[in-house]
Amino acid sequence: MPEKILIVTGDAAESLEVLYPYQRLLEEGYEVDIAAPERKTLRFVVHDFEPGYDTYTEKPGYTLPADLAFSEVDPGDYIALVIPGGRAPEYLRNNAELRKIVGAFFSADRPVAQICHGPLITAATGSLSGRRVTAYPALEPDMQSAGAEFQDTEAVVDGLLVSSRAWPDHPGWMREFLKVLRSSNRSS
Repeated sequence: MPEKILIVTGDAAESLEVLYPYQRLLEEGYEVDIAAPERKTLRFVVHDFEPGYDTYTEKPGYTLPADLAFSEVDPGDYIALVIPGGRAPEYLRNNAELRKIVGAFFSADRPVAQICHGPLITAATGSLSGRRVTAYPALEPDMQSAGAEFQDTEAVVDGLLVSSRAWPDHPGWMREFLKVLRSSNRSS
């Protein structure tokens, strides 16, 4: 039976930041479930970087059904957690069920991958204090307020936590996360 990995997300998540780890982890032979506030078809967005804009732009993206509602998730069923970015983390961090799920992964010392605005969720659980992380660069003050040391680089590994800035950093992010997964789960 394949090992299971959980992706937690919601509407307005960045399409690539959900789909890339989802497909990459399936390719590696993991079973991957997507959990959201409720079981429904999620509507993602595309964030792009265009000349002349001071920040990223947003366009409608792909859709994908959530396999589970947060209330149905048993964190003990999963070996690792992935937290994509986009706008979803801005409201998801207020979801008590999700904060319990994320807290359970940190309490059990299981691998967590976060990208872009995803660290807003881990910050809301108090799980970043004393850690080294990266995130979308505009979140540097948020990461520092959460007690983390912010590093503006492709991927930061701090124990079993792997963070990244945004979808252009996917290769480095997933390369480092897969190393963490292999060393923490498959060798035992």
